[in-house]
Amino acid sequence: AAYYEKVYRELYYFAFHTLKNPQDAEDAVSETVTDAFAAVEKLRDNEKFRAWIFQILSNKCRRKLKEYTQKTVELPDDLPADDTTEESLQVREALEETERQIICLNVVGGFKSHEIGEMMQMNHNTVRSRISRGLNKMKEFLA
Repeated sequence: AAYYEKVYRELYYFAFHTLKNPQDAEDAVSETVTDAFAAVEKLRDNEKFRAWIFQILSNKCRRKLKEYTQKTVELPDDLPADDTTEESLQVREALEETERQIICLNVVGGFKSHEIGEMMQMNHNTVRSRISRGLNKMKEFLA
């Protein structure tokens, strides 16, 4: 239980940053914690708990993002204006989903490239180059 308490806030920030919806972020984190708790005995190295649980969350967020693209919803006419700035939308659109997740894991989660590589089953050098490329794209939009 102490492990979960240490990473819960980081899990939520990651999910919220990825999904852009507080309720979906809470659901994803809740499902992640439930799944992790049920499978924690499979974890052989307690030192890898943080990377392991973030990998579970990352997979849940990816599935939820796929659901978003497959769902069509009619928006009400009185929908309040989004507080997202045009600039942040441009930055978000400039990055592909994998780049956004990698940068979020690195910047928000504080994970190193080799840890992200393990979580996303990618070579750590690929992760490093995607971080660099993504950050450069963000700088170009903000310049």
